[in-house]
Amino acid sequence: MTVGNMESAQLFDAGNKGRGLRATKELRAGEVVFAEPSFSAVVFDSLATQVCHSCFRRQAKLHRCAQCNFAHYCDRTCQTACWDEHKQECAAIKKMGKWPGENVRLAARTLWCIHKDTGIVSDSQLVSVDHLEAHVADLPKETSAIKCNGVTLSDQRGLQAVGVGLFPNLGLVNHDCWPNCSVILNHGNQSAVSSALHSQRRIELRAAGHISEGEELTVSYVDFLNLSTGRQKKLQERFHFQCSCEQCSEHVKDDLMTAAAESEGNKPSADKVKEVTAFSKECVEKIERLRAEKDYHEVVRLCRDCLEKQENVLADTHLYVLRVLSVASEVLSYLQSFSEAAGYARRMVEGYMKLYNPNNAQLGLAIMRAGVAHWHAGQIEVGHGFICRAVAILMVTHGPNHPITRDLESMRMQTEMELKMFKQKECVYHATRDAALMKHSAGEKK
Repeated sequence: MTVGNMESAQLFDAGNKGRGLRATKELRAGEVVFAEPSFSAVVFDSLATQVCHSCFRRQAKLHRCAQCNFAHYCDRTCQTACWDEHKQECAAIKKMGKWPGENVRLAARTLWCIHKDTGIVSDSQLVSVDHLEAHVADLPKETSAIKCNGVTLSDQRGLQAVGVGLFPNLGLVNHDCWPNCSVILNHGNQSAVSSALHSQRRIELRAAGHISEGEELTVSYVDFLNLSTGRQKKLQERFHFQCSCEQCSEHVKDDLMTAAAESEGNKPSADKVKEVTAFSKECVEKIERLRAEKDYHEVVRLCRDCLEKQENVLADTHLYVLRVLSVASEVLSYLQSFSEAAGYARRMVEGYMKLYNPNNAQLGLAIMRAGVAHWHAGQIEVGHGFICRAVAILMVTHGPNHPITRDLESMRMQTEMELKMFKQKECVYHATRDAALMKHSAGEKK
């Protein structure tokens, strides 16, 4: 069943992929194809007390719902804005005396919304939520069909997944490992004094590059930073289809993700690569476990050991090298060891740039991290360069009004100002030194 319409996209038959969306006009990089409020959304169980259940922002101090003692909000404004979604959930939790998991809560909110709005919550919604692909025949009995269409939602900084939501129009956008669109969560605004100026929590589908009229719109359901077989396995397990995009069919960049180091034409033996790869796999698992336990100093020690073992054996585009570099730079920044963090972050970005799409959000965030690490390490010029590159990417993937982009633009202005001041001081120093030398030289001539 098709309902509603959108200006920039239309529903079409995508052949073996089923339904899809295609552009109805030419789109530029960074242009919003459509924005869509969530049909239903919930915070992850593990973050229920740390994330606002209305705007999905992480906050240090949240106010708890006095009725169910489960939902948490930034303030009374967020609680009021979410009451229509929460009231039946609130009564059910209060009656049960406990709260179910996020998948059950999302399913319940979806069913309540269907009952109230018959599956349609906006004029631009193209299909009723109960007509989304469910893969019922492919799902085990204990698995909720909502998993097939649930979208992971991030916090206001885009750095951590904090919940899951259902977006009917976005559910029509098919997957490609090298997509032409990106998806971000706009948390909305409930801070204005007048409720008429409030905006809803919504996702935005943005063009990652030039899109021609009639071209299919695609997003990536999984991170590209995995071997094609690994991505295909994840997609089959979670979304129940075999990816046959060009990147998977041609195993594009798999060679870089498993590459051995090469120095002056010399490569390590196949046995050595196999040995270090096995060691790295085991080490990465330990690092992730210790990181979850917040044993950060041990994490750093293991990262250093692993990187030393990988040196001259695995290339900097190898998946295990990149994973260790990512954790090492992040944890060292947290421990304020910025000089060492900056070195690892720079290597990580160099590897990422050979693998990711130039306008990939993950690449932009990684470059931002590298810029901040260099800035705090006192390497202002290098840090400023990274931050400028990150701004250019996030302007496309997130847009100018997203909190991350605004923060990044502030950093760009700050580092630009500090760089100018540093260069002015340097000019004064050189001028003073040159004047002293000239005076000394003139004295000798006398």
